[in-house]
Amino acid sequence: MRVFLLIAIFFSLTFVVDAQTANLHAGQKIHWMTLEEAFAATQKEPRKILVDVYTGWCGWCKVMDQRTFPNDKVANFVNEKFYAVKLDAEIKDTIRIGTQKYIWQNGYNQAGVALLQGKMSFPTIVYLDEKFNMIQPVPGFQEAPQFHQVITFFGDDHYKKGNWEQYQKDIYPKQYGEGKK
Repeated sequence: MRVFLLIAIFFSLTFVVDAQTANLHAGQKIHWMTLEEAFAATQKEPRKILVDVYTGWCGWCKVMDQRTFPNDKVANFVNEKFYAVKLDAEIKDTIRIGTQKYIWQNGYNQAGVALLQGKMSFPTIVYLDEKFNMIQPVPGFQEAPQFHQVITFFGDDHYKKGNWEQYQKDIYPKQYGEGKK
């Protein structure tokens, strides 16, 4: 009887864990990839790269994963305009981008250090152009509406045409306001 009860409890817990894992991934609508995958993809089909630099202990990073990234408007725009990368700044694996090799050193992977220009702040979203050149790192938590403004500013090249304040005040409401992209 005890053995049967233990087996029943084990299978119940297994199903609960599986359901929680499925729910965790269900909200992830952005097609995330590694830096290496994004580099290879952009060689075939050039596109800007959005890099979410995070750590496992970063609470605001987890909030962005739960509230910002699953937003339909955000996910659709990111998937259309960017290769989206998740980079754990503390990953100990070696990362290879073309001929460049990034290793774990002094608590961080050097890819994260390079992308954040040594300013280790999490979360930070780093925007790269189609040739992997830095456009700009944007540190800090952002709710979906604010994040959508930022991704459209970089994704549709508005950063090349004018400043952020003008974009936020005049262009964004007209081009992306309610009921639009």
